Amino acid sequence: MTSTPTLAGKTLLMSGGSRGIGLAIALRAARDGANVAILAKTDRPHPRLEGTIHTAAEAIRSAGGTALPVLGDVREDADIARAVDATVAEFGGIDIVVNNASVIDLSQSEALTEKKYDLMQDVNVRGTFMLSRAAVPALRRSENPHILSLSPPVNLRPHWLGAHTGYTLAKYGMTLATLGFAAEFADAGIAANTLWPRTTIATAAVQNVIGGDRLMAASRTPEIYADAAYRVLIAGARDRTGQTLIVEDVLAEAGLTDFSGYAAVPGTPDEALFPDIFLDEAEPETRTTGA
Repeated sequence: MTSTPTLAGKTLLMSGGSRGIGLAIALRAARDGANVAILAKTDRPHPRLEGTIHTAAEAIRSAGGTALPVLGDVREDADIARAVDATVAEFGGIDIVVNNASVIDLSQSEALTEKKYDLMQDVNVRGTFMLSRAAVPALRRSENPHILSLSPPVNLRPHWLGAHTGYTLAKYGMTLATLGFAAEFADAGIAANTLWPRTTIATAAVQNVIGGDRLMAASRTPEIYADAAYRVLIAGARDRTGQTLIVEDVLAEAGLTDFSGYAAVPGTPDEALFPDIFLDEAEPETRTTGA
């Protein structure tokens, strides 16, 4: 009888993860007994952001996993190297890299500051590339290695390209880096995929940056993202790689089609939820208010 695959004993290295989607993915893995290393900056409580690297580690342990909080910045090469080295030293290797850290600014080009443009490129694109690359030697030694980036399909329709060009470049850069790794390391059996939701997700970015209480109420919880990520990460690395995956499609493929339990406000019908950006299901007029 074939056993059901799990993440028990697997080691994840994640950028960010103190809160939101990243923490939800970490906790879903922890429920299997996974090891989770998080490279994140939040050392002390922030007035507008829930959670720190330390509270995240406590939550991971409470959920049944083993946590390794690494205080650092994914923009800093030394911090990336330290996170990779510490994870390998603590757990004996790395099986999964989750590129979760991301900066969002939906300003149009003339309003986008140079500082914020650089920040999005450094965290989203460079961070994804450098953390994944640094982990490749350890991933080569894993029995089922995965790279998963939380970024969208590359949609070249003009209303997405022109909506918020700076942010679009940064998110598509994450996706292109990930697809590049899938091709480059295919012979090594390292899977590299991206994952993106059809609706906005109730996170600090949605609350503080994009839409406030109104949009939070029209979103799904981070757990839907986590459950889809889990399905991707337990799959055979050689069976699924180089794909830009959609959260709801992954869950539907696994047999789950009722997503009502993921509504941030219980009882909210699917048709009342707000469509996320970069997907053709979203209408052009919603393009600057997604997450």
